[in-house]
Amino acid sequence: VYDSDPRKNPAAKRYDRLGYAEVLSRDLKVMDGAAIALARDNGLPVIVFSIDEPGNLLKVLRGDGRATVIE
Repeated sequence: VYDSDPRKNPAAKRYDRLGYAEVLSRDLKVMDGAAIALARDNGLPVIVFSIDEPGNLLKVLRGDGRATVIE
């Protein structure tokens, strides 16, 4: 998760970890605000990663991949 689109802004900041409130207050366009609120209310962490990188899902599952954890 970035604070802006890294394709348009090379200086975009990447986050490794975020809280639900941070996602909502910073208006990060990770997913719908209602979905973030539902995950928060139900204590479900959200792991965001790129599916465009080959093998990334397996890397994330192993704990080696590049991802952002929202909790």
